[in-house]
Parts: sequence; C-alpha cells; structure tokens
Amino acid sequence: MITQFEIIIPPQKRGFNLITDKILDQLHKLPEKGILNLFLQHTSAGLCINENADPSVRIDLENIFNKIIPENQAYYTHTQEGADDMPAHAKSIITSGSLNIPIINSRLALGIWQGIYLCEFRNQANSRKIIASIYS
Repeated sequence: MITQFEIIIPPQKRGFNLITDKILDQLHKLPEKGILNLFLQHTSAGLCINENADPSVRIDLENIFNKIIPENQAYYTHTQEGADDMPAHAKSIITSGSLNIPIINSRLALGIWQGIYLCEFRNQANSRKIIASIYS
C-alpha cells in the first residue's frame, strides 16, 4: 500500500537546516514497517541525512559547499536570478532530491546521530514542497 501527501517546509535560512521534527510533525501514523520516500520538488535545494547533534557540522558543511562551488564566477551563464542561483543548482546535484528511510516498529530507522536536512542553497528562499510517500 502507498500513502502520499505533501509536506510544506517554511522558508529556511541558507545552509544546512535540520528538519527531522518538521517532517515527523507532518507525517501520519507510520506503519509497523515500510519505507518513507521524501522527494523535494525544487532544483536549488537538496535533502540529505547527516549529524543531528552538533550544529557546527552544519556550519562546516555550508563553508565546504561555498568553497567548492563559489558564487560570481565568470564562467556562469545562468545568472538571471542572482549570484546564488547557478551555484544553488550545482550544489543540489551534490546532495539529493530524494531520500529513502526505512520504517521499523512505526518509527523512522534513523541512527542515533542522524537527522534529515533541507540543504537550502538560495539566499532568499521560499517555502519548499516535499512529497512524502509511505510504502507499507
């Protein structure tokens, strides 16, 4: 059986934002076992699973991504929406547009130090839409 619904994440600041609780707050009762697929309907942000305890990890990840893919490069041609637009698209490719998380005993099977991130790569982002599909 498949259950699907839309999750709206309000605008987040640029960076790696822990959204596990925002996801869990909007999920219906989880089945005993299954898979949760989260699909982000945007091309300038990403999803990933990483450290959920120490916020310095999120700061370091933002710094690393900005060093790897800097803004204002002369070779960018996709620049109509601002200096952060093309780098946001490139950064989203490094992360992911979707995640699969096992459901065990009606809970997401995340490790003790794992959390779900919305990787926001735009300076002035809007709300983000995620399609949640629960396969049980």
